[in-house]
This record gives sequence, structure tokens and C-alpha cells, in this order.
Amino acid sequence: MFRLNKFISDTGFCSRREADKLIEQGLVTVNGQLGTLGTKVTEQDQVLVQGKALNAKPRRVYLAYHKAVGITCTTELDVKGNIIDAMGYPERIFPIGRLDKESEGLIFLTNDGDIVNKILRAGNEHEKEYVVTVDKPVTEQFLRKMASGVPILETITLPCQVKQISRQTFNIILTQGLNRQIRRMTEFLGFNVTKLKRVRIMNVRLAELKAGQYRELTQAEMAELESKLLSSSKTEEASLLATPKAVSAHRRSE
Repeated sequence: MFRLNKFISDTGFCSRREADKLIEQGLVTVNGQLGTLGTKVTEQDQVLVQGKALNAKPRRVYLAYHKAVGITCTTELDVKGNIIDAMGYPERIFPIGRLDKESEGLIFLTNDGDIVNKILRAGNEHEKEYVVTVDKPVTEQFLRKMASGVPILETITLPCQVKQISRQTFNIILTQGLNRQIRRMTEFLGFNVTKLKRVRIMNVRLAELKAGQYRELTQAEMAELESKLLSSSKTEEASLLATPKAVSAHRRSE
């Protein structure tokens, strides 16, 4: 069973929010009866929008993309340099989470709303790995404080893995997604980020993917990803477990 708005959205016709508006306007019928916001349907039901049948559901798309510096992670096409125009993908997709405009690296894009919420919801503790360059030499004290927790945004960051790569570059693995977390952490300790690249999300690595390039996740990557997400909640369940503030923080993460 699917909520009516999700059923419509999954066909690529429009977003869930737009589907809600169509339903409220009385433009959606289910088996000849007006649909409501609470209506649930199955694949066997006949759903019409303005009297027309919906297209068949598109195949699920899961992409790994190397976002370049200067690209904004938004689906709003009126924003210059938006990620959708940058990719030029022929089907309707949307990013899972985000990377700041001045950051680069790995980001997932998909047309599967369920997997978005599983990955983003608070409490899943899925690893994200970054390579970060700062404006002066990294010290042992800096690495130790970054790893143990830094006070930002009225909280203290969770312990994380940090190791030095070169004189001014370090690797950091987060399971948290606070707003501009790495940049805020380094700034609190007196450093400024000059380059930030995400190189891994969970089991998927950026590897040799060049800036601006994308590829489909392999069957092996998807199998492992799904395995890691088995205990994750979908949208309705997550709403009971994660606060809006926490989910919002994840959506704004580095």
C-alpha cells in the first residue's frame, strides 16, 4: 500500500507536495472516486490525474556524482549553477543531502524517495569521509581536539576518526551531519578550510570519478547499501524517531 501522493510522485509526474495540491483541488481520482490526502492505493488501483492515467513508474536510479566547487545542491532550476542543470541527467532525480557550494566530492542522486529518508534520518550513524586542507600546519593538539569533540551550534560534536595526511591536510570520518560541521569545527580551533572533498559515503567511494562526472551505483554497491539500511526507518517511521531539527541538520550537512 502506498499513500496517494507518494504513488503519484513515484511515477515522476510531480513532487509529493505538488501531488498534495492536486489531491486537495479534487483533480485526482482512485477507481473513479475522488482521492483524499489519506487515501492509500496499490499497483492494481486506477489512479487518474485530471482524467488522465499516470505513466508507468520509472526504473529506480541511483547515481554517484562528483560535485565540483561552485555547484549548488538544489533542484530549483532558477538557481544559477544548480546540480540538476550541471548533471544534465535525462530523468527527474534529486540529491540525497548536500555539499556546500564551496565544497566538492561525492554525492548521491536518485529518484527513490524512500532511500533518501533512510540515509538522511537522524540516528543512522552512516559514515561520511572527507579529505580536508586547512590554511596552516596541522598539529597533534588540533587532531586530538577534532577527534574528541568540538563545541559548535550549542552542542559538542560526536567523537570521530581523524588522521593527518600531509602538513596541512587531514582525513576525517563523520557519523554526524551538523550544518557546515567540518568548517565550524576547524574555525573554532583557529584554522580555516581551503579545500574540502567528500571521498566516501558509507560503502561507496569517489575513487577515480572526476569533477562533473557521474556513474550508476553497481549491483554490489547497492546490495551492500541496502544491507546497511535494513534497520533504517522510512519516512513515516522516521518522523516518530527523529526531531525536525535533527533531520534538518542532516539535510544541511557538509
